[in-house]
Amino acid sequence: MPELEVLTWPLYGEACRSLAQQIDDDGFRPDLILSIARGGLLIAGSLAYALGVKNLHVMNVEYYTGRGERLEFPVILPPPLTLVDLERAKVLIADDVADTGATLEMVRDHVAPQVGEVRSAVLYQKTISTMSCDYVWRHTDLWIDFPWSTDAALVRPHGSDQKD
Repeated sequence: MPELEVLTWPLYGEACRSLAQQIDDDGFRPDLILSIARGGLLIAGSLAYALGVKNLHVMNVEYYTGRGERLEFPVILPPPLTLVDLERAKVLIADDVADTGATLEMVRDHVAPQVGEVRSAVLYQKTISTMSCDYVWRHTDLWIDFPWSTDAALVRPHGSDQKD
């Protein structure tokens, strides 16, 4: 059994297309897509193009500090998200993975009182996730090697000597 779930760029394209198709087939037409940065940035952009949604927002949340290392709870980083005049809006929260589910739950709970409807889309969901996402491409319990964060893509690979 492999130690990693490896997502390549070509497979990423297939994954986003499949995720967008699930959303479209379900009849959900988001007014805006809310990306959870950083992992959700590419997913949100890809879904926005695939679904024809031009309104994108970004919410910066810190939870993971390294592979398998995280803060006690997720923290919303500044600037805070302000949702004005969106009480009827349909919002799709996009992220790369629902690991524990804590980040997605926090974002959903923060946004839900300000908008009409909230749904979530992720490439991966783990079985330990406390949040069941509305749209999921794959389920895994492995650590995921994303093409944008693999050692080959980084200037300073994980575990390298970081001299500042």
